[in-house]
This record gives sequence, structure tokens and C-alpha cells, in this order.
Amino acid sequence: MALVGSRVRPLRVGAHAGPGPLPGLALAAAGVGVAWLLHLAVPAVPMLTAAVVLGVATAHTPWLRTRVRGRCRAGLTLAAKRLMRVGVVLLGLKLSLSDVLGLGWGTVAMVIAVVAATFGGTWWLGRRLGLSGDQPVLIATGYAICGASAIGAVSAVRDSDEDDAATSVALVTLCGTLAIAVLPLLHGPLGLTDAQFGRWVGAGVHDVGQVVAAAQTAGPGALGEAVLVKLMRVALLAPMVAALVVAARRRGRTAPKGGRPPLVPLFVAGFLAMVALRTTGWLPEPALDAAGSAQELLLAAALFGLGSAVHLPTLSRTGARVAVLGLTAWVIVAAASYAGVLLTT
Repeated sequence: MALVGSRVRPLRVGAHAGPGPLPGLALAAAGVGVAWLLHLAVPAVPMLTAAVVLGVATAHTPWLRTRVRGRCRAGLTLAAKRLMRVGVVLLGLKLSLSDVLGLGWGTVAMVIAVVAATFGGTWWLGRRLGLSGDQPVLIATGYAICGASAIGAVSAVRDSDEDDAATSVALVTLCGTLAIAVLPLLHGPLGLTDAQFGRWVGAGVHDVGQVVAAAQTAGPGALGEAVLVKLMRVALLAPMVAALVVAARRRGRTAPKGGRPPLVPLFVAGFLAMVALRTTGWLPEPALDAAGSAQELLLAAALFGLGSAVHLPTLSRTGARVAVLGLTAWVIVAAASYAGVLLTT
């Protein structure tokens, strides 16, 4: 019996070692494929939004949820963290300094003011409502900068709890998706020209894909204005992350591997390097198109992984407070951006 036991124990140890990240990465790739097909079938639904929703749905599908929480968890977490960082780096190729300067200093000041008001107001209210962990700062960043991508970037440098990041992504994605349907209905009643509407959407909607979906309803002129203003908000991701790192250092918060977090994380430096590279004009359009496709696929995989970490029963226990924060932040960013557009056009 002892001999049999000695032969069995190594097998048990191996069985508990886990399958590694491949099953989770394969599941994330499948989720991205389905999200892409949904976007092709319904172009008004951005692929990144579909990826988050599919991740949440997968985590709550009876025959899949045990795999999501078990053998697939390592790969899904890897996608949510590592692939998110690579996607954020490539996001820098969408922006050039000449585009930002072309907006005019009045618009640049307006965008900075909207981001500051949205971030400050949302973070303050989230803390007042007693939301747990990093949820207030993550939700504030998502509303102020660029939705789920910004949440992923900030959660990476703060080593935030996965549940906090997942809840924040779910809330910001939901409100951004609602904006696609609601904002075009307000175009006429608010008395905005097409160009003003585009700037309002760019300053007030979270994710780049959601901005495109909402602004295109007013024509190509509005879409162009919306994308430029939105990319100006994306440019503020790097200084926002650096400011949060400084705040973490002052509180003595450590980096994931111990020590103090770097003032400029590697992926943020990569983002800035990509902005500089795009500004040079050296990259041909085919290369930029390929990088844009890779960036969207990577972010979709990361958001699928984050969505799969959402646990609705847990979310429901703080659902009322999260909903209040989400709706109030939505009003803050919409009102601030509307006022800013009227003052600068």
C-alpha cells in the first residue's frame, strides 16, 4: 500500500498544478471572435462593448462558469492585465501632437477642464458613497478619460483588486452603451450644430468605439470632430496615471512586486513613444491600420477577461450605490462637456 501511495502522490501533485494560461486565453480568443461577429452584424454595437458583455455572460452561463472560475481563470487574468497594457501602448498610434494642436487651445483647455471636473466629482462622490477598494478612483478614471482602457491602465499601476476593476468596467461600459442611444436623441433639442454635437460626444462619451457609434449619426463632419476631441482625452491618460502613481507613493502604497511604483510605468512610456512615432509621420497607413486592428483585438480580449471577473450577486450588494455613482457621473461629464462646447464654439 505504501508503494502504491508513493506512486500516486506525484500524480496528485501534478493534477493540482493547473493547466496554465492557455485554456483562458483560448476562451478569450473565442469571445473576441464572437464579439467581432456581433459588431459585423450590428455595426452600432462596438466590438469592445460586446466583448465586456460576453465576458459577463460567460461567467454566469451554468456550463461555463465553473471553467471560468477554475481552469480558465489564469489565462483570463493574464488577458485582463497583460494584454490590456499592450493594447494601451498601441492606442498611442491613434494620436499625433499635430492633431491635438489643430483643435485649438480653447478646445484643449475645455477638454482638460471636463476631465478634471469629471474625475474629481466622481472620485469624491464614490468615496462619500462608501464604495469599496479602488472602485471610486477606477470609475472616475473610466468616465474622465477613455472608459475600460483607462480603468485597465490605472488598475495595473495600483495593483487593484480584480473585482474592483471588473465592477468599474461593467458600470462604465453600461453607461457608455446607453449614451449611444440617448445622445443622438438630444442633438436637436439641445440646439447643437453637427460639429458641436460631435465635440460634445467626443468630450462626454467614454470608449472610442462608443464615441464613433454615437457621433456617426450626425454625419462625417460630426464624427471627425468627435474623434479628435476624444483622442485629446486619451492623451491625458499618461499624466493621469503619473499623478495617481505620485499619490500612491505619498501614501506609501507599494507596487505589485514590492517597493514604490514607478513614476512612469513601462506601458505608459510605450504609449507616449507611440504618440511620438505617429507624430513623425514615418509609419505608412497600412502599418497604422494593422496596429489599429491589433490594438482593438488585444483590448477586446482584455475586456472579455475583465468582464468574466464580474460576479453579479456580489455586484448586487452594492448595486444601488454603484448605480447612483454611475448616473451622477454621467450627468457630470455630459453637463460639463456641453457647457465647454458652447463656450468654445
